[in-house]
Amino acid sequence: MDHRAERAAAAEDAVVGRHLRRLWCLPATTLGRNGWPPTVAQRLHRKWNYWWQAHVLDCLIDAQLRAPSPRRVRSIRRLARTIWLRNRLSWTNNYYDDMAWLGLALHRANAATGLRVDRPLADLTGQLQIAWTRDAGGGIWWRRGDGYKNTPANGPAAILHARVGETERAAEITDWLTERLVDPDTGLLWDGLRVNRETGEVYEIVKRIYTYCQGVYLGACLELAKSDPAGQWQARAERTIAAVAGTLAPAGVLRGHGGGDGGLFSGILARYLALAATELPAGTAADTARDIVLTSAEACWANSALATSGPLFGPDFSKPVDVPSPGENTPEQHLSVQAGGWMLLEAAAAVS
Repeated sequence: MDHRAERAAAAEDAVVGRHLRRLWCLPATTLGRNGWPPTVAQRLHRKWNYWWQAHVLDCLIDAQLRAPSPRRVRSIRRLARTIWLRNRLSWTNNYYDDMAWLGLALHRANAATGLRVDRPLADLTGQLQIAWTRDAGGGIWWRRGDGYKNTPANGPAAILHARVGETERAAEITDWLTERLVDPDTGLLWDGLRVNRETGEVYEIVKRIYTYCQGVYLGACLELAKSDPAGQWQARAERTIAAVAGTLAPAGVLRGHGGGDGGLFSGILARYLALAATELPAGTAADTARDIVLTSAEACWANSALATSGPLFGPDFSKPVDVPSPGENTPEQHLSVQAGGWMLLEAAAAVS
């Protein structure tokens, strides 16, 4: 086995061993605990993060594609079902980015394991269709009843629409992102737009820069490039990779965004950089994407700590990790950070 595949397998064992447990002692269930070492509330799954679970599901699918096994198929099916169960027997929630992520993971689960997903995908994509409005020139909202349209919701929605065959809507969303949220000077994606819901006018551009935003825009461009002989979407993907390399990967290592939701951000970018490395024509952009993934993965592994079940990852791949003590609430304790590291190592294995 290639050493990068071995590292991805070790990351899987670590996250599964520390975080995945039954939901409320119910048989044939599994859900990721938010923290390790777990608090009493985390043991009971009192608070949970729907979109963190979607990324754990996606990582399990990565692992299944790397090393197929019937045991993992059962884990994928159980986690998908338990997300529905913990979400009060529903696939949807109030956040459109969350729903897009779960839709993407379920779509991949169908391809990798044969999991039947027609009904949940119809529910989730239907909600995303409803979320599109002409306010601010187009795009979907971040959450129900909110006045924010952002890259983190529109990017994964565009990827999902493209993968289920709704390419016209995928192109509409990604064109809107290009026009409204790509910084013309750097080529990087800004976070979002604050919109007056009564007038539909933008009153603030939120110009924060996150690795997450670059990843989902890149992913959308890659999907649309598959049916674009003119090469417009490939050019946009390549521009994004160059912008990431020049700004968000010092010494070739993707920058971190702390714990909580931010723990997933750079892993998400690594996922789509890995796709770019394998799907774009051989050359500068594909090579750059591959180099960033592999350099980041080397740093992540070198700076990990040894903990129960295997390596423990940090929120910044370039800095050494400390193992948290029981009761601590440090970024290393968060499921999001550990899933982000696992995602990165699976991306490195995929491009090896």
